[in-house]
Formats: sequence, C-alpha cells, structure tokens
Amino acid sequence: LIQPGQFDLIHVQTPFVAHYAGLRLARRLGVPCLETYHTFFEEYLFHYLPVLPKGLLRAITRRFSRRQCNQLNGLVVPSQAMREVLARYGVRAKIQVIPTGMPNEAFVDGDGAAFRGRHRIGHRQPTLVFVGRVAFEKNIDFLLRVTAELKRTTHPSILLIIAGEGPAEERLRNLGNALGLEASLRWVGYLERGFDLSSCYQAGDVFVFASRTETQGLVLLEAMSLGVPVVSTAVMGTRDIVASARGALVAEENVEHFAAQVRRLLDDGALRRKLGETGRLYAKEWATRGPAQALLDFYREFITSERYSG
Repeated sequence: LIQPGQFDLIHVQTPFVAHYAGLRLARRLGVPCLETYHTFFEEYLFHYLPVLPKGLLRAITRRFSRRQCNQLNGLVVPSQAMREVLARYGVRAKIQVIPTGMPNEAFVDGDGAAFRGRHRIGHRQPTLVFVGRVAFEKNIDFLLRVTAELKRTTHPSILLIIAGEGPAEERLRNLGNALGLEASLRWVGYLERGFDLSSCYQAGDVFVFASRTETQGLVLLEAMSLGVPVVSTAVMGTRDIVASARGALVAEENVEHFAAQVRRLLDDGALRRKLGETGRLYAKEWATRGPAQALLDFYREFITSERYSG
C-alpha cells in the first residue's frame, strides 16, 4: 500500500479517471500533483462525436480542460502551441514546455529498397509515406487528395504508403477508390518499432503529414532521424518542429500548395538529399537527455518548495 512519506510527487499521464485518482492520492499523501497534457481534445473529440455542434463541443471541452488543469499544481506540455492553447482556456497552473524527446537508439537504419520489393513498389517509383494512427483527426483524407492531385498532374505513378491501423481505414479506403487511387496506395498496417518500421520510412522519397491535432508530432522527427525529408503543415505541435525548416518543407493545408511542395522534392534529388542530411542532424538535437533533465528540474521546483518540503 502507498503510505505517506514514500513519495515526493504524483505525475499523471492521462486525464479523466487517472486524473482524479492521482489527485486524490496526492492530496492524501500531501504531495504536489502534476500532469502531462498530451491531447488537443477540442479538435480530437469532434471527429468521434460529430452529432454535437462543433462550437458546443469546443466550449464543453475547454471548460472541462480548464477545470481539470486548475486542480493541479503544474502541467507539462510537449509544445509551445499547447501551452498557448491552455493559456487561452484560462489555465492558471504553472505550465512547462518539455518536448517528449527522441531516444538516441530509437531509430536505426532499415532497408527501404527491400521494403519496396516486398510491397511491389518500383525502385524508382515516386513514393510518399505516412506513419501514424489511421484516425479521422490525422487528416489522412487530405493526403489522399494531395496524392490524387500529383497523380493527375505530374506524377502518374505516384504511390502513398500508409503504415498504421485505426477507425478511419474503411472510410479512407473508400475515398481512395473514389479518387481513382486503388493502385496508388499501399496499406501496410501496424509495424513494430524497429527494423521494419525504419525500412518503411526509408522506402519513401518524402514523408507527408497534415494532422490538425498533434501536441508535438514525433513522427516528423522519426522520419528526419532516418534521413527522410518531410513535407508537413505547421499546425499545433508540429509548428515547433518544422519552424526551423531544417529537414522539412512547410506547406499550407491546401491541396495545390501541399502538392507543389511535395513536387519540389520529388523532382529535385539534390534538395531531397540536403534535407535528409540536415534532418538527421536536427533530429539528434531532440534527444531525450535534455527533456529528461528539464523534467527533473520541474519536479525539483515542487518538491523543494516551502509548501511541500515540511
């Protein structure tokens, strides 16, 4: 059993049930309670509760988030964009931006050529790749429309690899068929992190991403760490990663503009290589050692405060 004096701090990683359990435990032990805010709920929930008006759902979500966050001593968020969102909600708890970070050993090179061979992708076929949960909030339907635009205009043999599983797959497959992309998509399912996933990333000429709900967007760093150039929108947490334009081209959420940025990379091997090389170096700057130390320092602020130090 957990007894007073055994712990200095409670850190909760999810809202709802875990939030209230952690809060009760912290109060019983007389220690501070922190929480990491991972999810942009006001945009995320709309895709799963479409029967509710978006304005009403947004108001409910903001009120709920503000109430939960203000019950805490401190909050950890993975990006400046998420910090700004919570400030607009009226959250008064101390908020610290600490990116999740990339383990140095997380991604080792795979074999993109072998992956292409297994999935019947031509050696020189222009190929895009998306890795992530196949969910409505990931805006994969937009990526399908971008692929269709490229196929219609300049790259008739374009292919998009989609690695992941999720509730939107059936609807997206139907959309792909409606857009004439039956032969232009490869659904490879969920891949365990390791050689197979690295190979999937490296099978692509360009990694594409357009999610509206990311609180950070680690897949961008994963692609960069493997030398794959990125085209992404700069929305919410992805803004922090692509702002430097190192390893990535930023695109608007507009089919023609996004397709034009992808086209730049597909048609310019030297630019692809340059972004791939700078991206590898940039991803290393997001190593976990820095964020881990930042989190320890944030813990220390509360543990050593007069209120909790006894």
